[in-house]
Amino acid sequence: MYKPFIEKSRHKSLTIATAALLASILVATPSAYAKKSDLKEQILISADRTAGDLKNRIASYIDDVIITQGSLKIHADLVQVVEDEASDSETYIAKGSPATFEQLLEDGTPIKLEANEITYEPSIYTITISGNAKLSQEGSEVNGDKIIYNTLTEQLEAKSKPQERITTILKPKAKDEAKEQ
Repeated sequence: MYKPFIEKSRHKSLTIATAALLASILVATPSAYAKKSDLKEQILISADRTAGDLKNRIASYIDDVIITQGSLKIHADLVQVVEDEASDSETYIAKGSPATFEQLLEDGTPIKLEANEITYEPSIYTITISGNAKLSQEGSEVNGDKIIYNTLTEQLEAKSKPQERITTILKPKAKDEAKEQ
């Protein structure tokens, strides 16, 4: 059964408008996947301090945290790595002012996400950024309170707080770029 990625909204017109804006940013940027080879690379974590809760399987990295895995780079003030023994997976929760996530796509195009909090779940190919969330790619960007991005399907959903709106900025292609594609 098909399960839609975007949750149903109480405001149908807002959902349609948001979907149109998000579609336009995806059309404006070339189709590419996050580098799959990154997931096969070792993970390197550096920080000023570290602490662990072995019972609850949580490792905390504190102050000037940098995580790299291939082309992927996370920079934050605090990162907690939570291990789920049942699914044999890890979730990375990064917090900062802002915390950033950068990665090269398969075609070499960089993508950058920044927010007060970034939750990265590599086992399900999902990055959720919240609190002053911003996704940037090739000069175009989406801003909102929360952005969920699936690196495998290339789908994203942006949400705003009540009484606020999503902002999308599209950088037009240069005439030479448009002819090449």
